[in-house]
Amino acid sequence: MTAESIISNLPQHLRSFIIDQNYNHYTAQDQSVWRAVMKQNTQYLKNVAHKSYIEGLQKTGISIEKIPSTEEMNRSLEKIGWAAVTVDGFIPPAAFMEFQKHNVLVIAADIRSANQIEYTPAPDIIHEAAGHAPILADPEYAEYLRYFGEIGSKAFSSKSDYIIYEAIRHLSILKADPSTSEEEIELAEQLLSQSINNAGMPSEMTLLRNLHWWTVEYGLVGSMNNPKIYGAGLLSSIGESKSVLKYDVQKIPYTLDAKDYSFDITAPQPQLFVTPSFKHLTIVLNEFVNQMAVTNGGLDGIMKAIESGSTATIEYSSGLQVSGTFTDVIIHMGSPIYINTTGPTSLNYNNKLLHGEGPNDHKHGFGSPIGKIKGTLIPTRLLSDEDLCKIELVEGKQSSFEFESGISVVGELIKTTRKDGKLLIMTFINCTVKHDSKTLFEPSWGQYDMAIGETIVSAFSGPADANGFGLAYDPPKEKTHQIVYDNKSIKLHNLYKDVRDIREMKTDKMALPSIWMKLKSSYPNEWLLPCEIYEISKPDKKFITLSQEIGLYLIEKRRSIPESATIINSLIE
Repeated sequence: MTAESIISNLPQHLRSFIIDQNYNHYTAQDQSVWRAVMKQNTQYLKNVAHKSYIEGLQKTGISIEKIPSTEEMNRSLEKIGWAAVTVDGFIPPAAFMEFQKHNVLVIAADIRSANQIEYTPAPDIIHEAAGHAPILADPEYAEYLRYFGEIGSKAFSSKSDYIIYEAIRHLSILKADPSTSEEEIELAEQLLSQSINNAGMPSEMTLLRNLHWWTVEYGLVGSMNNPKIYGAGLLSSIGESKSVLKYDVQKIPYTLDAKDYSFDITAPQPQLFVTPSFKHLTIVLNEFVNQMAVTNGGLDGIMKAIESGSTATIEYSSGLQVSGTFTDVIIHMGSPIYINTTGPTSLNYNNKLLHGEGPNDHKHGFGSPIGKIKGTLIPTRLLSDEDLCKIELVEGKQSSFEFESGISVVGELIKTTRKDGKLLIMTFINCTVKHDSKTLFEPSWGQYDMAIGETIVSAFSGPADANGFGLAYDPPKEKTHQIVYDNKSIKLHNLYKDVRDIREMKTDKMALPSIWMKLKSSYPNEWLLPCEIYEISKPDKKFITLSQEIGLYLIEKRRSIPESATIINSLIE
């Protein structure tokens, strides 16, 4: 399958997150940041990363010398069954997971600045492309990532999760913008801290995000004594990739317990988890799946659907799926016996909308019993028309019956809906539904579609049929800040381009001393471009004096600008 067809098969509601990469937006300085990080990482990571990493760079269309375009990446990714799209920074976790489910890698289009070269608080193209993509070359890991997306897209989030996501996105946008004041960052950090402190019990999505962090982002694989790096956060961080393998960072065997370890995106990790193999990742993920509402349903699943405050799906034992915003459940002797939704609701089977049962047909919500009709020997979902006749449920006639829970129904049966031999829906007119003295449905409300099923076997986030439901995501309101460069910065970028042209032998090296003089006089805090000039001039005897002068300059910058130290050390030591 081509990358184009993989992307074209994405559900419509994900497309609002996709943006143009706008490759011409990258400056010559951005290209140098990419090259510096990639050059440093490949030199170091070839010995400490998983064996897929170096080979995977080539297989996924990523080079050291320049920022990849998604077009270039997709020509390579499609060979391993994946594709890539660009997005604006952090996107909601549920959407992120769903892209993975469809074998699509989301790549933040922006790139970190030189003063955040070792670690960026916001997702960027170095992290997404050079971090996530290479390990996809390992088929077992690629399938784990896809499966994780499938599970994550069904995990319940809480209302607090959405607040925390927006706070994280806001903070990351501010931190990535060099013009942000310390006061603005401090306020954003306080907002995030308050959001986390008020979160309450962790949701399924929170626990899954922890597992994602300690595997996909910060995972180690192999033996406890000599683990290798495979997490994208480490593969794209010059600083942490070197520090994490030291003894002062605790290494813990990867088990389901990792779900209970939260993380701070702005700080180095105090511990990391080591999986013996990529296969083990899927084993642990399946352990988590066995605890999820999508597997167990029941009252717990319904409560998670209600607590999410957003569109969710519950599935009856008949296979009927109800999708909507769940607001209420009646409980009898510890079991759910009636559910309610508010607003547009759809009825589905096998993740496909049933004809005439879409959100426009149930605009104002939906309510239905859960359980077995009293007086029958077989499950209600398996009742044939003949069985219904025996309990006087005949189309065109007024009927009265009761569920074992005590819910009573009086009305005229006009239709039954069946699939694969199972009764899914019984439709009534002139219908009254009661539980004790409470009226749950009355004739003036119109036609009553009653869901059939003795239990709730599954519950998950989102609609069963997204297209049928008309699901739509609004892209994040707060956009990543686009840096507006002044004339001085533009002139600096031009100097970066001049040096790049020299390195690529498009122009003569004799311009290097002149470029260096301009840097010294106009950009006294610049360190990355001097590194490039030093790298070019040092092997050439004609530039001994120049390289020595720049070497001394870089030693001083290493001391005064700590984030420059790793790259400078690799050049002058």
